[in-house]
Amino acid sequence: MSIEISLVDYGLGNLLSVRRMLEYCGARVCVVCRPEEVMAAERLVLPGVGAFAAGMRGLAQRGMVDAVREFSRSGRHLLGICLGMQLLMGVGEENGTHDGLAVLPGRVTAIPSVNPEGNCVKIPHIGWNALEYARDEAAWRGGILQNVRCGDFVYFVHSFHVVPDDGEKCVATVHYENIKLAAVVESDNIHGCQFHPEKSGPIGLRIIDAFLKL
Repeated sequence: MSIEISLVDYGLGNLLSVRRMLEYCGARVCVVCRPEEVMAAERLVLPGVGAFAAGMRGLAQRGMVDAVREFSRSGRHLLGICLGMQLLMGVGEENGTHDGLAVLPGRVTAIPSVNPEGNCVKIPHIGWNALEYARDEAAWRGGILQNVRCGDFVYFVHSFHVVPDDGEKCVATVHYENIKLAAVVESDNIHGCQFHPEKSGPIGLRIIDAFLKL
């Protein structure tokens, strides 16, 4: 039996490519844009491309902010992709300070424009980079990275990055211009990836397949 996935449409998601990826992995996909649809979901995917404030505004205009928060507390699995992962945090600092969903305590802040060696960093971070253990291999077991190896490459496009209040929630990192950034966060039923699995080839498919089977 295929897994039913509800894909949140709040006006900024790359819905078509994410939907195709989910369906390729065997999911039945339902695009949702109303709070009652969010609450009825079996599993929820929050995609996104764009600015933090616009993302929260899109959710608020459709009345879905409280619904996503309540869903996150239900024990059902929730996956945030790129901007969708950032919206899970409490505060975003893009173009001012804005409240997020606060599903996970943390901030979304700009990628530093200068690395620890004092060299200028190209922003945004665009391209393929290798996933690394944030702590150890054990943190990847049983989550969305269970079928991925340290050093596998995935595709990033972002100018801001997530800084969880609890560093233990970050399970994978990436080094960009010698700056360590959070690539994957997980906390019980909450999962987030800063990269785009739908643009990451076989590795992205393994990650989505793992999410569907959790």
